[in-house]
Amino acid sequence: MYLCYIDESGTPDLPGNTSHYVLAGISIPISFWKSYEQEIEVIKKNYNLGDKEIHVAWILRPYLEQSRIADFDSLDYRQRKAQVECLRKAELLRLQRAKNPKQYKQTRKNYRETENYIHLSYDERRNFIKELALCVSKWGSARLFAECINKVYFDPERTTKSISEQSFEQIVSRFETFLQHVSKGSPTISGLLIHDNNETVAKKHTALMKKYHQAGTLWTDIKNIIETPLFVDSELTSMVQVADLCGYALRRYLENGEEELFDSVFQRADRKDGVVVGVRHFTKQGCTCKICSVHRKFNIS
Repeated sequence: MYLCYIDESGTPDLPGNTSHYVLAGISIPISFWKSYEQEIEVIKKNYNLGDKEIHVAWILRPYLEQSRIADFDSLDYRQRKAQVECLRKAELLRLQRAKNPKQYKQTRKNYRETENYIHLSYDERRNFIKELALCVSKWGSARLFAECINKVYFDPERTTKSISEQSFEQIVSRFETFLQHVSKGSPTISGLLIHDNNETVAKKHTALMKKYHQAGTLWTDIKNIIETPLFVDSELTSMVQVADLCGYALRRYLENGEEELFDSVFQRADRKDGVVVGVRHFTKQGCTCKICSVHRKFNIS
């Protein structure tokens, strides 16, 4: 059996605040689950993040408070954390007195999402994510599936699907095709989708998966994927966090040309006869990005 862990990067909203939406799935054989999980845990523990969630977008943000602390890099983790928390408490009190509820609410959210990482400098946080990406790049039995949509060129009326629906159908189809391929000449190999939990997405994707089981997707019948997706708390599941890393790396490459993380995770893209079939960039015809250049054919105009 193969497990395919799924997470998204960017927003499917049109226009939203990102130019691209990426739905990424990292598939691993169940027999490798424990060893891969342990590799991730070792790296996390080296950065004092043993039981913390990997949320790459929050980890790689600059934390203004750190730049205001003298000799921050020379402090130990406990000292760093204490001083950052002190500055953050003072800032929240200032915003309360200024009676700016909108900014107070956003700042409190920013602090909450990043509190697990404030003991690490920016360089340490970048090195942490680079180590994770390099680790994933060496997982020879893992396969990356992703739909990367340039929302500028997405027409819901033409596709008759929403961005999130098209992305999910693509992931399901490619994972199913992969399972059918590895099952040739052997007993049927099953697959299971495991998705980051989101109540709205859970209802939509469960309904879509039931439909696919009955009638197939546009590209394939569903013979090997079992059940509807399981929805889990990403905070408790390292492999969903790895899917978050993959989605982030793909989106940041397409939006900003950031290649370092992309080059690592893209090594795991599913390939057939040397052609990348697991990852697609839905964009204008003639795109010369690294995804399109090794895909079977260019995408829409």
